[in-house]
Amino acid sequence: MRRDVNHHQLDTFLAWIQPRPIQLRFIELMETGEGSDLFRKHHISGQVLRDELIKRGWIHQLRQRSDGPAQVFCHPDYAGEIGLIMPYEKDFCATCNRLRVSSVGKLHLCLFGDGGVSLRDLLQDDAQQYALEERISDALREKKQTHFLHQSNTGITQNLSYIGG
Repeated sequence: MRRDVNHHQLDTFLAWIQPRPIQLRFIELMETGEGSDLFRKHHISGQVLRDELIKRGWIHQLRQRSDGPAQVFCHPDYAGEIGLIMPYEKDFCATCNRLRVSSVGKLHLCLFGDGGVSLRDLLQDDAQQYALEERISDALREKKQTHFLHQSNTGITQNLSYIGG
């Protein structure tokens, strides 16, 4: 949700999921190189939304493997759930199980990393699957424990659309 855009529409979103057994996820607005002004103007901490849900009787569920970095909330009067992805939350990266491959074949271990691992040469021939798996495994061993968004360091990410964020 974004300040001055849709922050006042929580009730509308909740009404929409009340009869639907789906999980609606909100991703906290993240600062990027090109989006600093947008971030400063519209950012709302995910904690604000989490606190509002709890105040309304929503219950924080135990984390499931499929949740990835989301914190999931349920309510006895709702068929749907709410998932909150809050990258500025302490220990966010410890629960992140997401990887991305860019359109040019680079593996990104983090949306806000300083680079990527080229997979392109190994994606062009099925006979190279073992080498591809090894390169990905090697990269995962080097994955940093955290991003540095809380320090306004967005790495090389100018815009999340560059790497599928």
